[in-house]
Amino acid sequence: MNPAQVFSLVSALAALQWVLLIVLPKWKVTQWLVNHFFVPLLFSVIYCIYITGFFGIPGGGFNSIQQVRQLFTNDGLLLAGWVHYLAFDLLVGFSIVKSAQAKAISHWLVAPCLVLTFLFGPCGFLAYQVIQKIKK
Repeated sequence: MNPAQVFSLVSALAALQWVLLIVLPKWKVTQWLVNHFFVPLLFSVIYCIYITGFFGIPGGGFNSIQQVRQLFTNDGLLLAGWVHYLAFDLLVGFSIVKSAQAKAISHWLVAPCLVLTFLFGPCGFLAYQVIQKIKK
């Protein structure tokens, strides 16, 4: 598969996982996926495969914004960056769902935080932290 095809596949899989988190958080399939980290683990494998391309990009690295920009000129490494975001945002979403369920916070309050986490990672995490503090 080329990076564009993998991008489409992982994006669809992530979107499906987010729909389950937002719409069916207590469904046994959703709970299994959350407790076994299936999708983030799969994304981690894909990330590890594509990040190996990092070593072949002249001028690429993590020491400056210019070096990171150089890495992202390569579709394989751009895909690795995208998969990295997808995996970690899902892990944050899992954490939010588990925390909210353990604290009996209404899913109606949590769902907007999950949507924000899906779209804008840290913004959803921040929103959930605020809700958690208010609900104490």
